[in-house]
Amino acid sequence: MESVLERFDWVVLGIYFLALIGVAVWVVLQKNKNTEDYFLAGRNVGWFVIGASIFASNIGSEHVVGLAGTGYETGMPMAHYELHAWIVLLLGWLFLPFYMRSGAFTMPEFLEKRFDSRSRWFLSLFSLVGYVITKVSVTIYAGGIVVSELLGIPFWYGAIGIVIFTGIYTIVGGMKAVIYTETLQTIILIMGSVIITYLGLQEVGGWGQLTETVREASPQHFNMWRPMTDPDFPWTGLLFGGTIVGVWYWCTDQYIVQRTLAAHNIKIGRRGAIFGAYLKLLPIFIFLIPGIIAFALSVQNPEVFSVAKADRAFPMLVKTLLPVGLKGLVAGGLMAALMSSLASVFNSCSTIFTMDIYKKLRPFETEKKLLNVGKIATSIIVILGIIWIPIMQKIGGGVMYQYLQNVQSYIAPPVTAVFLLGIIWKRVNSTAAITTLLTGLGLLILRLGSEIYYQPAIVHFKETGEQIASGLLYGFASVNFAHMAIFMFIFSVILCVTVSLATTAPNYETIKGLSFGTLTAEHKQETKGSYTAIDVILSVVLVVIVIVILSYFTG
Repeated sequence: MESVLERFDWVVLGIYFLALIGVAVWVVLQKNKNTEDYFLAGRNVGWFVIGASIFASNIGSEHVVGLAGTGYETGMPMAHYELHAWIVLLLGWLFLPFYMRSGAFTMPEFLEKRFDSRSRWFLSLFSLVGYVITKVSVTIYAGGIVVSELLGIPFWYGAIGIVIFTGIYTIVGGMKAVIYTETLQTIILIMGSVIITYLGLQEVGGWGQLTETVREASPQHFNMWRPMTDPDFPWTGLLFGGTIVGVWYWCTDQYIVQRTLAAHNIKIGRRGAIFGAYLKLLPIFIFLIPGIIAFALSVQNPEVFSVAKADRAFPMLVKTLLPVGLKGLVAGGLMAALMSSLASVFNSCSTIFTMDIYKKLRPFETEKKLLNVGKIATSIIVILGIIWIPIMQKIGGGVMYQYLQNVQSYIAPPVTAVFLLGIIWKRVNSTAAITTLLTGLGLLILRLGSEIYYQPAIVHFKETGEQIASGLLYGFASVNFAHMAIFMFIFSVILCVTVSLATTAPNYETIKGLSFGTLTAEHKQETKGSYTAIDVILSVVLVVIVIVILSYFTG
């Protein structure tokens, strides 16, 4: 396999990596004094850095590769997930004040303070397994594709090489290394992707020509609102099921929330979330649209712009469109996406394992020992993620971004229900929380297992319309993934409310400030003082932008 980079590209790529190492070394020299320093950057990070870090954590190589791949294959429907910018606002306005008041390091720790230790144990173990099957494996897989395409080396060499490089600076520098390198990576990634979009539009003949070419070849490509009966992207599933997944991902997942917890106070954390929400709008234009551009170019000139597999659409654009030097910059941006995602998930895993599992078992360990345990945990998570990759390829019909949304649609509903109800309704108790979480886990295992088992029959039915399997379990396995998220969420809410009402009310004194209905006058005053008119105006403007985009892409 031959590298697409020339000598000057390698120089640019080398400069980028030197800058990255420079930032990491600067952070390491500042030393991590304790676990708060290592896992939450000393809770002293500014709003710009928090917003950039939220974006970089979310936009991993699975977005660059997977979102462009889904744009190439199916067009705009997955943009619903990228318009979750308004849910990032929900994190800042609704959830964050409760998290900050609790003083928790992690989301499982917050659940313990709101409910009991059973919920904390469950979410700790559940999160670690979830990270392996969604974040680590997908990121390594996508990274392997990017690095092998650009550098001309075998898939596994590229994937494991980047994992080792990222692992070293994450393990040594902790959250500070992650959060500050991510700020640099965000700038590089956005610059590189904007250039690709611009050059792609020029090559295809402008926006008008792009829409004309695409609509002739595939009339539904620009339509975000597919019929309710669409087997892959029903609008009901994407709008409502997607929102359930979005609340879980943006408002309750350690991976994202940890960035806002690194703020000094609620105001800075919320502003970081607002800035992150604006950045979250970008992927539609710098990843999804390039995928559609790749589709249009393959229609216009299939000899030059051929794509063997949807997930290779973005690397193809890099290879064919970019001049020398810019290829190196964009290659750096793509690797930045990979490394920022990996670094974030490494840090989140080590935080959860160390603070929620190891420290609970060994409460009197020294800070130094806890830091070492976190570093060992990171290494183990990476190995498990690599092992999961072959299984991952059997789910979601082989398109990576779709795989990710499939699995997250089954993980999200019970967790979203417990966090949301726990915050908005003080009557939810610990028995209801653990019952809902355990039942949700049972449904997740049943759905994932049946989907893997019946995958050939499901694919055959989609392609030919011929049904070669039947029965209750096949019916359960073949319900659209986004609709399944809605059904699981409704079931989780009903179960949580029913069990709460059938059992004893919680002690409201012990959960003071952790739920609406238990807020004191002081808490309410503190919340009022944590925002200004500009925060409100920026949030409203963002919601309007989301509505405009949803209205524009209607076919």
